[in-house]
Amino acid sequence: MMAERGGGRGGGCCPPMDLLRSEPMHLVQVIIPIESAHQTVAYLGDLGLIQFKDLNADKSPFQRTYATQIKRCAEMARKLRFFREQMSKAGLLPSAKSLSRADIDMDDLEVKLGELEAELIELNGNGEKLQRTYNELVEYKLVLEKAGEFFHSALSTAQQIEFRSQQTGEESLDTPLLMEQEMTTDSSKQVKLGFLTGLVPRDKSMAFERIIFRATRGNVFLKQAVLEDPVIDPVSGAKVEKNVFLVFYSGEKAKNKIIKICEAFGANRYPLPEELGKQVLMVTEVSGRLSELKTTIDAGAQLRRNLLQTIAEQYEQWNLLVMREKSIYHTLNMLSIDVTKKCLVAEGWSPVFATKQIQDALQRATFDSNSQVGAIFQILRTKESPPTYFRTNKFTSSFQEIVDAYGVAKYREANPAVFTIVTFPFLFAVMFGDWGHGICLLLGAMYFIIRERKLSSQKLGDIAEMTFGGRYIIMMMALFSIYTGLVYNEFFSVPFELFGRSAYVCRDLSCRDATTAGLIKVGDTYPFGVDPVWHGSRSELPFLNSLKMKMSILLGVAQMNLGILLSYFNAKFFRSSLNIWFQFVPQMIFLNSLFGYLSLLIIIKWCTGSKADLYHVMIYMFLSPTDDLGENQLFVGQRNVQLVLLLLALVAVPWMLFPKPLILKKQHQNRHQGQSYMPLHGTEDTLQLDAAHDSHAHEEFDFSEVFVHQLIHTIEFVLGAVSNTASYLRLWALSLAHSELSSVFYEKVLLLSLGYNNVLILVVGIIVFIFATVGVLLVMETLSAFLHALRLHWVEFQNKFYEGDGYKFHPFSFSLLGDEEE
Repeated sequence: MMAERGGGRGGGCCPPMDLLRSEPMHLVQVIIPIESAHQTVAYLGDLGLIQFKDLNADKSPFQRTYATQIKRCAEMARKLRFFREQMSKAGLLPSAKSLSRADIDMDDLEVKLGELEAELIELNGNGEKLQRTYNELVEYKLVLEKAGEFFHSALSTAQQIEFRSQQTGEESLDTPLLMEQEMTTDSSKQVKLGFLTGLVPRDKSMAFERIIFRATRGNVFLKQAVLEDPVIDPVSGAKVEKNVFLVFYSGEKAKNKIIKICEAFGANRYPLPEELGKQVLMVTEVSGRLSELKTTIDAGAQLRRNLLQTIAEQYEQWNLLVMREKSIYHTLNMLSIDVTKKCLVAEGWSPVFATKQIQDALQRATFDSNSQVGAIFQILRTKESPPTYFRTNKFTSSFQEIVDAYGVAKYREANPAVFTIVTFPFLFAVMFGDWGHGICLLLGAMYFIIRERKLSSQKLGDIAEMTFGGRYIIMMMALFSIYTGLVYNEFFSVPFELFGRSAYVCRDLSCRDATTAGLIKVGDTYPFGVDPVWHGSRSELPFLNSLKMKMSILLGVAQMNLGILLSYFNAKFFRSSLNIWFQFVPQMIFLNSLFGYLSLLIIIKWCTGSKADLYHVMIYMFLSPTDDLGENQLFVGQRNVQLVLLLLALVAVPWMLFPKPLILKKQHQNRHQGQSYMPLHGTEDTLQLDAAHDSHAHEEFDFSEVFVHQLIHTIEFVLGAVSNTASYLRLWALSLAHSELSSVFYEKVLLLSLGYNNVLILVVGIIVFIFATVGVLLVMETLSAFLHALRLHWVEFQNKFYEGDGYKFHPFSFSLLGDEEE
């Protein structure tokens, strides 16, 4: 009833955006004829305002009606992924200019994708074969050249030795094996030497040589030549540094052993003619074949590139169509088939305001599919908790994500994101108060905002993607940092007299002198923010510490009060008077009796200029509340007020603890009173049913469990009131740390380098200052302040009212397909 009333309040199909409460939802049922089911789900996917329930959860994916169609779409998706991999290897990107909706028949697309895949696989196979042959010929040419040099040098050496031996009539020890073989006169004793040539990877060459030597017991002659440039291996296709080898052996057994060793070491063998003339002819022939192959490979590569270019022009359109089709059939598989098998029944959650749009989409689908029967739309009654749906825009979505990271709001619960839009960047800025650093942050945020249309369509890195997503948060943090920086009067830790002259002068010649007694006020109070003369004086730290510490307590108490106030609006919205009287009221009394009173004392002390010690006041308010306050008295009747507040705080604790469980127990007993003694109106079965129902209802309420839960909640609030208030002091601590770090970098780096009167030292000092400012203050300090502000919202603020046990509304929408695919 309440959800319906909330939905009707907006009027029309699109009520104004309301971030405080999630959109009213209802459970709808749609009965769709089989012939228009595909078209209906497609139009509902375009609309993107209904979250379908899986009515076939008990069935496996293979038992569902449209399993064959999903398998078909998955196969087309596989082919498209194959095309994308091939385009990526070729350095091509899918064209985004053809994203217009076109009527493409899925059967035609399936045939076309199959033909394109077959053609591409054939081109790839032919290209790989040709490339392998080309690489083999390149290696063969190198072997011919290097091994030919071996034979040529051996022949020239042999001729010289033969010439010398003819003159002397003697054989020399330097006579080559081939020449000895030829010079042997006795043909019966002649030994025929064979040889093998090829290439071996350089990193394996030493082991290769050693293994051959051992396997043949040294009965080989092996020579290697180093190739200057790496060559492409025909098998692996990778560039490898290789050596050309030439092995002389004797006998078939040695040959077989060497061949096996070559295969084990990945050494490619190539035939080499013995005659030098044939070697020269072979080199010429191989060079010619290489030239022909190069031309053929280039032509094939161009043909393949043209094919991929054609695919790239249509790729995005095909991919979107296949993803849409697959998601439609996935959704259809979630619907249950009527017993007549002539219609599908769908159930799902949708916002109340979308009812008219859904009905229009159903009528349009019936008309476009030429169905004789229209779809039936009806609203169901249910006790299930609906999903939570907030309509956000590009500005509010990032703040909503901060809240959702803690927990999704319960249905119709007050949404902290409304207040987080202001309080989150403000608390960040309290810790990051420097308007120079704020301007730097703002420039970075504006870069992302100005180029958001271009950057949103690109794939960024993880850190860049996160920064881009939070660009509006960073902008707000920067604007608030500029404001708080002006309040603190800090520009890279340097104060400026922007809003007028300082109200103080130094008592001595220098405020930094150790003998300085303090400052003298000679003019009107500085109009806005901290007076610039405080910076650098002896009183700077005591003054700023006192100011920022008290300010942190004021901000913390104010935000915690806001959280408790929101718990009142939640209780009022859900009509829970128990939570108003026995949770909201005692919590407000307890918090403000102690820390609300402390905040009041801080304001009175600021206004009156009193020197009262607030630590002393708060401590002795508990230890000895009846003692006279003396000089710590800030107003008349303070002791009596403190006694009353202390009494109220003590009363608030049992007020929170006892009444609520007792009242819940009484209400439960009243609801079920006399049910066990109702007159019988039916058979014995009715009696058993009623008795079972009664016992089950009584078991649902456990007083001890409710009481323990309330006890935990009360203890948590009482202790949390102290710890949470103290937790807000991090605003003071981080603000002080940021200010002091900024001051150190300015004084110990920039000013120190200026004092040397040296251009080189000055340039180095400026570079170090810039890197220190960016790296430490604009990155690390920003992240630190962000995380602390996040903790203050999640723990100190949201635990006062926010349950966060809901679940998000995930509609079936084609606009979300790209995100899901990634």
